[in-house]
Amino acid sequence: MNSNYTKVFGGNKIEAQRIELALKDNNIEPILKDETASARLAGFGSPLPELIEIYVHKDEENKALSIIAQHNN
Repeated sequence: MNSNYTKVFGGNKIEAQRIELALKDNNIEPILKDETASARLAGFGSPLPELIEIYVHKDEENKALSIIAQHNN
């Protein structure tokens, strides 16, 4: 992952989609990283549930974390 981006969330797919929409509604374009899908496409199985990581540009990190905190309450 480019060093200009920072991880702001890690969790299940449903929560990640909810947070992705909230970020986009606030003009933040998140990058979603799905290791499970990557492994599956490469031919490897994964016994873990789908875990998604969300990254945002470092300039938007504080705003993104604030939005995520509001949606978790």
